[in-house]
Amino acid sequence: TVSDVPRTDYPGIVDYFTNFLKLEPQGKIESGNVIVGTNWAQDAGIYEFTMGVNGAKVKGRYTFIYVFEDGEWKISQHHSSVMPEGTKPQPISEEEVKNLFQLWNSALATEDPDAVAKRYASKAVLLPTVSDVPRTDYPGIVDYFTNFLKLEPQGKIESGNVIVGTNWAQDAGIYEFTMGVNGAKVKGRYTF
Repeated sequence: TVSDVPRTDYPGIVDYFTNFLKLEPQGKIESGNVIVGTNWAQDAGIYEFTMGVNGAKVKGRYTFIYVFEDGEWKISQHHSSVMPEGTKPQPISEEEVKNLFQLWNSALATEDPDAVAKRYASKAVLLPTVSDVPRTDYPGIVDYFTNFLKLEPQGKIESGNVIVGTNWAQDAGIYEFTMGVNGAKVKGRYTF
């Protein structure tokens, strides 16, 4: 919530919490939505931390993806970002959020990695479907799609859940890609 650096390994996660815990944070979920799948679950919404050291409050969006691993539920992915304050609300409907996937999927059909990468925000984080490497900048996102688009992927949402907030929206669920080069299918979880 209070760092712009993605933490993708154990030492990075420990480093973040070593510093964050010095603020003596206490969190409270204000609103959330839970989706449960087979050996995975997602909890996404808005939470607020009160910092024990000074009483400051920090409100943020969160997403936890949990997986059942080694006999217990563990965090597989955790996204947290401070709420955008002081901006004029831009309304968007649930249907418009769902249509954003179609814009992205249409960009895939162009087979132009730059066209796909331009669908991402300036500080986006891409956790790719067919790569274990997080992409945290524009060149990295272009690099992923340069290779992925060679497979001629076309996606279809099988199930999804949309949450709309002030100047943000989330679409999360299960999608499946059909690869045009060989007809192979790849199913995965997604969060936009």
